[in-house]
Amino acid sequence: MNRVWFVTGSSRGLGRSFVEAALAHGDKVAATARNTASLDDLVAAYGDAVLPLQLDVADKAAVFARVDQAKEHFGRLDVVVNNAGYALVGAVEELAEEQLRDQLETNLFGALWVIQAALPHLREQGSGHIVQLSSAAGLVAMPLGSGYHIAKWALEALNDSLAQEVAQFGVKVTLIEPAGYATRDGKNPDPLDNGHMSAPLPAYDGLREQIAAVVGKQPAGDPAAAAQALLEIVDADNPPLRILFGTGFYPLVQQVYADRLKTWSEWQDLSERAHQGR
Repeated sequence: MNRVWFVTGSSRGLGRSFVEAALAHGDKVAATARNTASLDDLVAAYGDAVLPLQLDVADKAAVFARVDQAKEHFGRLDVVVNNAGYALVGAVEELAEEQLRDQLETNLFGALWVIQAALPHLREQGSGHIVQLSSAAGLVAMPLGSGYHIAKWALEALNDSLAQEVAQFGVKVTLIEPAGYATRDGKNPDPLDNGHMSAPLPAYDGLREQIAAVVGKQPAGDPAAAAQALLEIVDADNPPLRILFGTGFYPLVQQVYADRLKTWSEWQDLSERAHQGR
């Protein structure tokens, strides 16, 4: 049976590649974007198999309306992909409240609204798969990334809890943690150039220079390859809760978790005394 997808952030990047792969596979897609004109070529190529929907995921009422519209239009929902989001770059001291709140409205609350809107339909069906685009930045942290990390780490926890809650209804959950992909003119996006920037303080200029020397310079992944990998995941009988997309980050994640375990072990005596005293 051909699946029905609901994909946010479909206008470009990985979201666009996911939509193209699903349509080429013979599936149907409700593709959302802030500007649906970016989807005109897909409508021309695939006709009624694609339903373009204008959506800003920060608008809760609009999210619920669009999810319901997609369900009514296609009759079911099988794969829900939370892809919409953007990076906020800046030191903790530099973060402006409005900037951070705006990013959380999109990256965190937008994903939550989509999940809450879709779940009643998936529960009624007794099936479905929620796919959350997280990031390697949802597992490890780096300087100048705290605004983005806040949202991605929160999404990791949100979807981990979600998976445990909805398994009883036959609903699956997968967190995809991509490395860098060639989503901007064939290049690996540099968040220092393409992200939303906080107002810089001179005290952090040196750190910015250090980060700029390494960030965005890693080999860029192929979005089409990521899309084919996603098709394999949604085809799997037992898909992973978490999966890294791309090379390079697995050794880093291994080291970060090893360091945490080492620190907890070294301070275990004090940890026990903090709970029980001497």
